[in-house]
Amino acid sequence: MNFTLTEGQYIIPTPAGAYHAVASPTPDSARNTLRHLLRQPKSQAFSEKNLNNLMDGKFANTDEFLEQIYRLQEMGLVQSQNEPIESVRGTVEKNIPELLALITGKGKALLADNQGFYLGRHGFPHETAEELAGLSADLSALYLRHARLLNGNMGMSSSAWGLINAGGLSELSCYPLFVGEERFVLVLSNAPNLNQSAFLDLIWMLILRFGD
Repeated sequence: MNFTLTEGQYIIPTPAGAYHAVASPTPDSARNTLRHLLRQPKSQAFSEKNLNNLMDGKFANTDEFLEQIYRLQEMGLVQSQNEPIESVRGTVEKNIPELLALITGKGKALLADNQGFYLGRHGFPHETAEELAGLSADLSALYLRHARLLNGNMGMSSSAWGLINAGGLSELSCYPLFVGEERFVLVLSNAPNLNQSAFLDLIWMLILRFGD
């Protein structure tokens, strides 16, 4: 298959692509490309001049890289924009509560580290957030202990956990996010709604701050 590069566009992961980039600590070609795009402070020009930077030395030739970008676009993991967009400005401590408010809508949310401390919250009282952060760390440790069963024997690709009501809807969900050597957990009340730009901004900010 022959691919033609379309000049004048800027490439960035979609919210789904941002989640794929950090959903597992196990690297693969797609995840490496998505993480590389998110290590840049703004979306990258999709042009002949910028191909070497986009490829990050990971591809044998440009056709191999363009084919992967095509596949990622088909899967809804990357998108193109007419103008460059930049990562959110300001400190992580300031931005996390604001982004969580956008992600969760009418629900509640917090972001915790792997030690069980929360970095930011929206909607949850302080005491509840502390306890949920500790719970998220326990769930992450539980998953890692049983990852061989869940990922290997059962072929499950997700590492998220949820409390499900009788109707099959999530009332509380925990999403591990693997960024560099760090593991965070995004805790959401009510049904998750991650397919929005605020989630992309959150992952982008975490990779710039804590990524490899």
